[in-house]
Amino acid sequence: MKPRAVVFAYHNVGVRCLQVLLARGVDVALVVTHEDSASENIWFGSVASVAAEHDIDVVTPADPKAPELFDAVNRIAPDFIFSFYYRHMLPVDLLALAKRGAYNMHGSLLPKYRGRVPTNWAVLHGETETGATLHEMAAKPDAGAILAQTPVPILPDDTAAEVFEKTTVAAEQTLWRVLPALIAGEAPHLPNDLAAGSYFGGRKPEDGRIDWSRPAQQVYNLIRAVAPPYPGAFTDIGGERFIVAQARLVPESGTRAIPAEFVRTVSNLPAGLTVADNALFGVCGDRRVIAIRELRHRAADGSADPAGGERVVSPAEFGRITQTSRHS
Repeated sequence: MKPRAVVFAYHNVGVRCLQVLLARGVDVALVVTHEDSASENIWFGSVASVAAEHDIDVVTPADPKAPELFDAVNRIAPDFIFSFYYRHMLPVDLLALAKRGAYNMHGSLLPKYRGRVPTNWAVLHGETETGATLHEMAAKPDAGAILAQTPVPILPDDTAAEVFEKTTVAAEQTLWRVLPALIAGEAPHLPNDLAAGSYFGGRKPEDGRIDWSRPAQQVYNLIRAVAPPYPGAFTDIGGERFIVAQARLVPESGTRAIPAEFVRTVSNLPAGLTVADNALFGVCGDRRVIAIRELRHRAADGSADPAGGERVVSPAEFGRITQTSRHS
């Protein structure tokens, strides 16, 4: 007899892990997901669409503590409850309805980076590795026993979006590998030593503000951690907002395209965004330089750019906009 599950899921990890359950023969009786927000950049796959393709009932409650949801899950009497990038903590009484356990897929190598947006935090802190962990759900977030993990590298120039793509594959591989043992009642439940790990909360768009007085590696990590499709690292000049969408940390020894002598000249300019030799650079507090490969403009008050929304600007346009802003 197929094991029966209720699945709470969203985003690409939700899509891929739901597909793994179906491919492994799990009877998914109900999918609980989120309504897409009109204010959010929806750049990821739809769990609801995957469920619809497989004739699975879908609900989108605003609150997972709703009595109606509890009653619906109770009627299903699931063997398992799974959470794959669902954005709310599930109440303990709901988890207890799963006769054979409730499990969550988290985007880090627990116990490191418990909590919200773990991929972005890992890139921000300059980590060289992260991954995906399937763990038992408990009253505290990401605190239950660990069943399986899959690591992925974070390369020096990876953005959070690029790392998230790797983490999505790692989540799929983790679930695929451990699911047969979990169904057979033979999956390991390893200690999750919270004292050896870390917890981080959510991030807001304002957290992307660049402090050019910081060392260049820290600034570059911030740029990578929130690069599009996330809101982006930004700096305000006058009444104008500039978002650093793509950049590269320039070696102190320079490169073929940016010779060391030129780097030394630029590094002596004031900290912040600057134009040199018709190219955009960011000068940081330790006098190291970041080459800006794509700069976007939006008015600092959030109103649209006169040319129509957020748009890429050239070094010359940047100079004209900031000159006008400073003299207006």
